[in-house]
Amino acid sequence: MPLSDTVEMLQAILGAIDEGIHVVDANGITIFYNHVASKLDGLTSEEVLGKPLLEVFPSLDRESSTLLRVIDSGESIYNQPQVYKNWKGVRVETINTTLPVRVGKRLVGAVEVAKDIGKLKELSERLVDLQAKISKPKRTKSQKDGLSFHFDDILTCSEQMDLVKDRARRAARTSSPVLIYGETGTGKELFVQSIHQASSRSSKPFIAQNCAALPSSLLESLLFGTTKGSFTGADDRPGLFELADGGTLFLDELNSMPLDLQAKLLRVLQDGQIRRIGGSQQSKVDVRVIAAVNEPPQKLVQQGLMRTDLYYRINVVSFELPPLRKRREDIHLLSNHFLEKFNQQFGMNVRAFSSEVERLFHSYSWPGNVRELEHVVEAAMNMVEGTRIDMEHLPPHLLERPLGHSEAEQVIPTNLLQPGAGRTLPDLLKEIEEHVIQDAMKTTEGNVLRAAKLLGIPRQTLQYKLNQRANPLN
Repeated sequence: MPLSDTVEMLQAILGAIDEGIHVVDANGITIFYNHVASKLDGLTSEEVLGKPLLEVFPSLDRESSTLLRVIDSGESIYNQPQVYKNWKGVRVETINTTLPVRVGKRLVGAVEVAKDIGKLKELSERLVDLQAKISKPKRTKSQKDGLSFHFDDILTCSEQMDLVKDRARRAARTSSPVLIYGETGTGKELFVQSIHQASSRSSKPFIAQNCAALPSSLLESLLFGTTKGSFTGADDRPGLFELADGGTLFLDELNSMPLDLQAKLLRVLQDGQIRRIGGSQQSKVDVRVIAAVNEPPQKLVQQGLMRTDLYYRINVVSFELPPLRKRREDIHLLSNHFLEKFNQQFGMNVRAFSSEVERLFHSYSWPGNVRELEHVVEAAMNMVEGTRIDMEHLPPHLLERPLGHSEAEQVIPTNLLQPGAGRTLPDLLKEIEEHVIQDAMKTTEGNVLRAAKLLGIPRQTLQYKLNQRANPLN
């Protein structure tokens, strides 16, 4: 392939990438500038190509420009925030990954991949401002709103769950860090808010932040704040640690936090001091940190997703919230609670679930836990027209889901699994199949189509097996 064709193909590839691509030569002259970079910077390609970088972006210098820093140092820069103005005075905020370009050992330029974070940063700063406004009024324990949960709001008749609640109540008396593990939808934030409301910090701020919701650079500035005049061009802003002073900071999905940021969190836990990004002064904060993960913490440490030293520092008090499938005695209580909740919310008068629905609820594995149960009840409330929720009102995925391992354990008596007395393996398999079919027909109150969906087999196959059972000589 001729060199000219190769160059054109490379330019076409770089131009098609949905991120800003900016390439300069060793003298800082732009030699490639794709349409996304043009859109980010608010400039046309003609205004940038062939011109010195600092001429087009006069607010930068050789230190603040990530491209020129890479040319001067020869070292790569990853995920570096940069704030600058183009020659028209338009402010631009990006996160850049900038790499040196070499031919042999000779550095011939630098290439930069830029992502627009201006809007995301604006939203995060609005969040901080909103948190600051919310945290000013001092709440009392008697005050309760839609965002405040207490231990009385945790409904359960499970002995296992009661033990967790009792341990959490005792932990509320102190300010030690807490680590909560539970699958998605088990109610981790409900427990966290209950601990805060039962503590001496209940009149102080409660602030929650999902660590997976923001890029690491924004998460760091959101947590620790920024100082005006730093190289990032940031303003003076308090972080969530400062806003939560005297109260509780809940960090959800802690394992999504980058390891270098985990190290900074560890230092705060150890000495109770924070330093804003770009600043030099340390500030003392009094914050109780409660963190949550949705995978076993020991597994996260083994996989390198959580620092070992942070794990031992934050795991002073720990809880494991059991999934709904391991506390099935709560299903009836919770489903009726959600029924009443949506009756009030929607102005309806649905009084009950059919026995068929209740049996399905009890046998279903609930991979989404309590949150999934709530959403299923809400979905059914949108479909029902009378005063009872029946099978046809449920979301399709509940009816189409075949019996899983946990459900099979519920319906197969152990005595059917014991060989002997002339019972061969085919005999055992036949007995098990008959029992499972019988249970499915009972659950669906004799509805063959729904039973077939529950079993994960065609309706015709189930009908054939039922006919065989009714007429064994045929």
